[in-house]
This record gives sequence, C-alpha cells and structure tokens, in this order.
Amino acid sequence: MPNHDELPELAATVLQPGFVGVTAPDWVRRWLGEGLGGVALFARNVESPAQVAALTAQLRAERPEVIVAIDEEAGDVTRFESRHGSSRPGNMALGVVDDVELTAAVARDLGLELAQAGITLNYAPDTDVNSNPDNPIIGVRSFGAAPDLVARHSEAFVRGLQESGVAACAKHFPGHGDTAVDSHHALPLIDRSREALALCELVPFRAAVAAGVQSVMTGHLLVPAYDSALPATLSRRILTGLLREELGFDGLIVTDGIEMQGVQRRYGLAGATVRALAAGADAICVGGDHADEHTAVELRDAIVSAVRAGDLPEARLQDAAARVRRLAGWTLRTQTESGARAVADAAGSSERDVAVLGSTVGLAAARRAIKVTVAVEAAQALPVTAAPHVVEFAPPRNIAIGAETPWGVGAPLDNLLPGTTSVRLEAGDLAGLADPVGAVLAGAQGRPLVLVVRDVHRHDWAAQALSGALAHRPDAIVVEMGLPQTVLGAVHVATYGATRACGQAAAEVIAGIGVPAPAPQPLAA
Repeated sequence: MPNHDELPELAATVLQPGFVGVTAPDWVRRWLGEGLGGVALFARNVESPAQVAALTAQLRAERPEVIVAIDEEAGDVTRFESRHGSSRPGNMALGVVDDVELTAAVARDLGLELAQAGITLNYAPDTDVNSNPDNPIIGVRSFGAAPDLVARHSEAFVRGLQESGVAACAKHFPGHGDTAVDSHHALPLIDRSREALALCELVPFRAAVAAGVQSVMTGHLLVPAYDSALPATLSRRILTGLLREELGFDGLIVTDGIEMQGVQRRYGLAGATVRALAAGADAICVGGDHADEHTAVELRDAIVSAVRAGDLPEARLQDAAARVRRLAGWTLRTQTESGARAVADAAGSSERDVAVLGSTVGLAAARRAIKVTVAVEAAQALPVTAAPHVVEFAPPRNIAIGAETPWGVGAPLDNLLPGTTSVRLEAGDLAGLADPVGAVLAGAQGRPLVLVVRDVHRHDWAAQALSGALAHRPDAIVVEMGLPQTVLGAVHVATYGATRACGQAAAEVIAGIGVPAPAPQPLAA
C-alpha cells in the first residue's frame, strides 16, 4: 500500500516557488521546515549581493540543503543585476566572439558571484538555436543561429558555471529558437521533422548533456514530430522518451514557469503541474504573478490528490523528489570546493586569461563582440568628440526582460562625453504625428546624433523612423543592440545585446576611449 503520510512532503519537495520581498516570508520559512525543496529568485528579491546572501542564509537556517535558483542569463535577461543592467554581454555577443574559453570564463565569473550570494541553481544557459531572426522571445539570448556554435558555447557555459559550484540549466528543451510566438502568451509550434530537430534544436542539448549539465528546463512548445497533442512540458514522449531515454539525461528536469500561458491557459496551474510531473519533470518552477502561499498550497494539494486518485504514480513522485534531493546534495558537496578551485585556477592561469577574469570579464567580452561598419565617406565620423544627442527607440518589452532593467548608450556616453543628451521614444510617441522625423531630430541640431535600436528588423515603426532620420542626418551613428539583421547608416555599431556592458562598450567606441578607430569599408548595396 502507498504511504500517503509522506505525500505532502514529497509534493513540497518538487516545488520551486517564487515569493515577494527581499527577506524570506514567514510562509516560505515554514514550508522549508515541511519539506519545500527549493525556491526561485527573481528581480523583486534582489537589491544587492549582500542582501541576497543574507536572504539565502535565512533560507538555509530552515533547510540547509534547499535549492536556491535564479534566472540569471547574464545578458538582457538578468535578475541578479536587474537594477543596473548586466555587467556581462549575454550569449549572442559571446557567440559572435566565438572564443569558448572566454565563454567559460564569463560563466565561471558569474558562478563565483552567484555562489558567494548562496545561489545553487541558475536557469542558464539558454541553449536555443535562434534560427528564426523574427523570434520575439529568444533573439540575443541565444549564442547564435548555427547549431554547432550554440553547442560549443553551451558546453563552455555549463563547464564554467558548474566549476564554480552552481548547477547549470540548459533551456528551453527541446528548443525555442524557431518560433514566432512567445510561450509566455501562447503555445508556439515547432513544425519540424525528427531529422531536422536532430540536426538543429537537439544539437546543443546533446552537448550540454555530454558536458554534465545538472538540469534541463522544459519549453512550453508543441512539437508534433514527437507529440501532436501535448506541449513538451507535459509530454512523456518528449521528457521521458526523448530527453531521458534517447539523449541519456539523468539530472533534474525543471519546468519553465508553470504559470505561463503556453500551458496554463488550457490546463490550469494545478493541471499543468500534475501533467508535467507525470510526463517526467522533477521540479515545478512557479513564480511570475503567482508568488504566494495560496498557489503553493494549491499545487501541493493537487499533486497529493493526483497520487491518491491514481492519476500520478507515487513512484514517479518519489523519483522526482529523489532527483531534487540529489541536486541539492551535489550543491552541498561541490559549491565550496569548486568555488575555491575556480579562484585558484584564475590565479594560476595564463596572462591572457587573467586579463578577462574577475570583475572585468564581462566588459572585456562586450568590447570584443562590438562590430563597427563605417562607409568610406564617413571615415571621419568616429570618434565623436563633442557631446552628442542620443535617440533610443524602445520596442515593446520582451516579457522575459525586466521592465526595471536599464539599457541604452545615452547614460554611458554622458559619462564619457559630459553634456550628452538623450531621449527614448516608443511607437506611441510617434504615432499620428504630422512630422515624426522632426520629433526624432528635435534637440540634435548642430550636434552629433546617435540613433539606438533593438531588433529594428522586427519593428516597422522603428525602421521607418530610423530611415527618415538618416535621410536628413546621414552622418548619424546607428547602434543596434539586438540582432543586426539590417545594417542601416554610414556608421553602424552592433553590440549583440543591450546589457550595461554592451552599452558601455558601444559608448567607448563612439567616444574613441581606449579603442582603435575602425577601418572604413564600402557598405553593401
């Protein structure tokens, strides 16, 4: 007979809820004493590294082995540095540099910082192949559009992060790169054959598994080649058949936010949770707008009821809980010794490696990723010596990127060239204006002009405003902080990310601070 007395504790073990506040709420501390296996931290929980360290100490006072997870991609998606922007450039920039040891160094540096704050699981790296440039949710979060490139940098990121004692998490399985829909809002379709998936989407995940990645995050994706009815998160064919049996992954499978509309809209929070566990998931990430005890109770009770009703085998729940505990044990065993080893490795590394380790690794990587295209007729445009006017075109916010996270080049340029002015325009600011170009150029008369965009190829309003402005000011410098699918302007600076490090690197290029002038070249017709 099943031992139903332990079911509530088992159910609590597989949950990774979020919560509100920069200290541990009473309900979370109480739940830790009742078996809660982990928690997920988001921007709302982070003020400073010291504050996070105090928070995680509170949690460990209740349960020393608790998994403390965070969604820190060290790029446009940042939680640990959400208030200031990431000091690292993000995956796409690392892929552009294509130096796997640099990627490993960035991840190792990040891991040490997270470990010092008491974090043991990072929902990174993003292992998706961004094969669709119109993808609204991945983009520069990916290392690139080539499967082999994404694979080698995913492996390097996993290696660097886990050398610091922080468990890595490859996401979003089986691959979110070829989508035109954001799974936060709806269920994307990956309409590829098994053969095509094996040659593209699955390549980086195989590399991550081979590298010993400790966890894999599911994607809320419909992949008919494997399951025409259920999203990957809820599909036994995908989680157990493909990930466990075919790819040989034996670590922790954690869901993407179970509150996301890709699964919640049809199945509800409780229904999606039970189905995910039955399919082979081991941990349920739930944060978002459901960061409260009521949600945790609802999910725990739904899991218990499903076991008692025979809808979720108790053995499957026990297996999931065991994998949670195994990962918790891994972090307890490895974090201190791995962190110390990484520090020792950095101290004994070559002169070249030392130059990019420690607090400078992120900015060094961002500087290396910058690509500048200068037309021959604009050879004298850089560097800018007078204080410029900066116009930043702000597209609708990607929901994975915190609204509180700053971006752009106006602020760092003002630090380098005092007197720099900047404005930020959204689509609504220009809609219906008789002279939108005039609104863009206001304040730039007689001054150098810098026009900043993010994924301009995906936003017609920004593309039109940019083209109109360039028609009047062909001397303007264009900075693309997303995917540079369209190169517009006689001077074009591509950063491959919109992080604080990327903005600083772009500002240095524009101001000519510490960087050589780029060689002029003919622009493609």
